[in-house]
Amino acid sequence: MSGFLTVLYAYFIEVIPAVLIGFFLSGVAYELIPTGWVNKYLGRKGIMPILSATIVGTLLPVCCWGSLPVAISFYKKGAGLGPVLAFLIATPATSISALLVTYKLLGFNFTIYVFFGVILMGIVCGLIGNRLKLTPKFAQKEACPHCNEDVALGESHKHGRKPKEVIVSILKYSFWEMPKELGVELLIGIVLAAVVASVFPIGFFIKHYLAGWFGYIFSVIFGLLMYICSTASVPLVDAFINQGISVGAGMVLLLIGPITSYGTVLVLRKEFGGKILAVYLALVVLLSVGLGLGYSVISR
Repeated sequence: MSGFLTVLYAYFIEVIPAVLIGFFLSGVAYELIPTGWVNKYLGRKGIMPILSATIVGTLLPVCCWGSLPVAISFYKKGAGLGPVLAFLIATPATSISALLVTYKLLGFNFTIYVFFGVILMGIVCGLIGNRLKLTPKFAQKEACPHCNEDVALGESHKHGRKPKEVIVSILKYSFWEMPKELGVELLIGIVLAAVVASVFPIGFFIKHYLAGWFGYIFSVIFGLLMYICSTASVPLVDAFINQGISVGAGMVLLLIGPITSYGTVLVLRKEFGGKILAVYLALVVLLSVGLGLGYSVISR
């Protein structure tokens, strides 16, 4: 029990600041980014909205827990499913700090491959996401009584408000609306991750059973079960590789781990349904294994 509480406390210390940053960024995005802009650049079909969401995601210094509220805010503003899925892959999978640590521990080639691999994953998942049928949950529209623009249902008219009113609205959305929408799922996700981390005998299996294909299988299962942020996962992957896991299997873990937290799974299930979640997870696993195998071949 003490081990579980220690791990749970460590997760809270690591995750909660990122969640709060994500909530705040979601409030800023929801309040200040015009609905028309989101519809224009992220709500259309085709590759450009997906590419935009992927690039923005790779630049934001936010982990998967922090990216969830931002992605849902974009979705509420009218972004398509494809760009949302691309954003949810690219944002937690890499960051400036993660790339710097990867370069330091695993080298230049590994770092470049991870960066462009994440972009490829985001684009592929986004394109497939745009082909899935999904009834919009939030992007209903009504005419704004003050102008000729359409605004999302429930979005108040924002012209001419005082800065204090804007700040209050941002804070209310960030720390009241978003916790109500995602708070339970995020809390359950943190607790589940702590349970797995405190009871799973990882070291024994790494040492005795993870040669060849077993390393890939382990990386997929471990990555799906554990939440590992993009920066913190790099030393762990480096340690696994030094203990005998192939570089390809290490690549798989580095890609899957940050993308498939319990919070992401639970929120995707709630907002988009089980079918979308199943497709998302299948694509993440297949693309990660494919990229891992590819790097294993070219790095010989």
